[in-house]
Amino acid sequence: MAAIAVIGGTGALGKGIARRLVKAGHQVTIGSRTADKARATAEELGAAGHSENGEAARGKDVVIVAVPHASQGETLRQISGVIGSAVVVDTTVPLVPPKVMRVQLPAEGSAAMQAREHLGPDARLVTAFHNVSAHHLDSDHAIDCDVLVFSDDVEARQTVMDLCPGMGLRGLSGGALANSAAAEALTSILIYMNKTYKADGAGIRFTNLTAAPEVP
Repeated sequence: MAAIAVIGGTGALGKGIARRLVKAGHQVTIGSRTADKARATAEELGAAGHSENGEAARGKDVVIVAVPHASQGETLRQISGVIGSAVVVDTTVPLVPPKVMRVQLPAEGSAAMQAREHLGPDARLVTAFHNVSAHHLDSDHAIDCDVLVFSDDVEARQTVMDLCPGMGLRGLSGGALANSAAAEALTSILIYMNKTYKADGAGIRFTNLTAAPEVP
């Protein structure tokens, strides 16, 4: 089992991810800017610990960052000096209120490319969990949804894909980090689908995938 920090673990997405990881038996630390919130969430989920963001990320196998786009840069800078060789999983989607149903990718091309700038070229950066409903994650029921996982580090990508089955999800390789732009953009489309079709957290599922991936 892995030692995992969930930075932003008191937010909707972070808490849902943390819940599933705790249930899968991982040693999960809840990271937050607010100590009381981190403590309360850790106690609710039965997590191994809680701390402020920078300290929570120290000495972990995997660090999952689940914060709004507006907080992405500051949060990644807080943890950049302590992540060491950890796999860093950025879940950030560049939604621009109030038009969150419209795809509005940043000038860099994606939130993933922004994360790369903040963490530097040596970080083991992965992006994932863009298209899974937070409230479905923060539950115990099965989720009929795939998770696309992107990274230029093939081993790090596989590490995150391997976490998914224990969370009740199927992790699929989406290829290079640059491809993260597609999943980030798809989030706005899913929000639109939820509203248009009155869906309770629409997701994505890929069909006719019968063999293990051959990843470059």
